[in-house]
Amino acid sequence: MPSVPPVAGLHHIGIAVTSLDEALPRWTGFGLVLQSIEEVPTEQVRVAVLLAGTTRIELLEPTGPDSPIAQFLGKRGPGIHHLAFGVGDCQVQMDALAAAGAPLLGSAPRPGAHDCKVAFVHPRHLLGVLAELVEDPHATDHNP
Repeated sequence: MPSVPPVAGLHHIGIAVTSLDEALPRWTGFGLVLQSIEEVPTEQVRVAVLLAGTTRIELLEPTGPDSPIAQFLGKRGPGIHHLAFGVGDCQVQMDALAAAGAPLLGSAPRPGAHDCKVAFVHPRHLLGVLAELVEDPHATDHNP
């Protein structure tokens, strides 16, 4: 079996919400700190980055009815959407996972929030959990 490089760690937890305006007061009122809000047109999503100490939570609001987050919300409602893992090189990680038989959602990294490159691994590979690979140019030594 091909060798897959280890991940650097958990980069963030993605949580689908119908509205950032409704969700943010609950999360900041719970004690998390809002770091930023950014739109990612390629994913049709607005992302609010919250920090709980060094743990990053991303609230994901769809910007269109055909976005993956809108589809998720339609099927499952608000809640945990994915776990994101920091990697040194997104394409290398994708190639190694594909060679090991992991089903990927795409063949090349896509632009993500904060200048990151991202890719997704189909939930069936991790027993129902959608995994995101994140190559973060802002991570020190590729640590999320």
